[in-house]
Amino acid sequence: MDKDTIQIAKEVASESNMSVSKLVKSLILEIDKKRKKKNSVLEKFKDIEISPEIQSLTGILKGKYPDDITLWDAKYEYLKEKYDL
Repeated sequence: MDKDTIQIAKEVASESNMSVSKLVKSLILEIDKKRKKKNSVLEKFKDIEISPEIQSLTGILKGKYPDDITLWDAKYEYLKEKYDL
């Protein structure tokens, strides 16, 4: 680390009445908590069973549209047909 960063860390730690090591530890734990929070949404729904009605809809549009079409291409085609262009 450069000297300026170390000095800032010392000042912040001093203002928070803690050592630089504890400051770094708390920052790392805070980052880890945020990271786990992001993943917790997926974990929450991971074990939910999907009803047969919903599973029957899986792949319903597969093959209906080419893989290389974009939203803008689809919108253009729709408007072209709608306004007879």
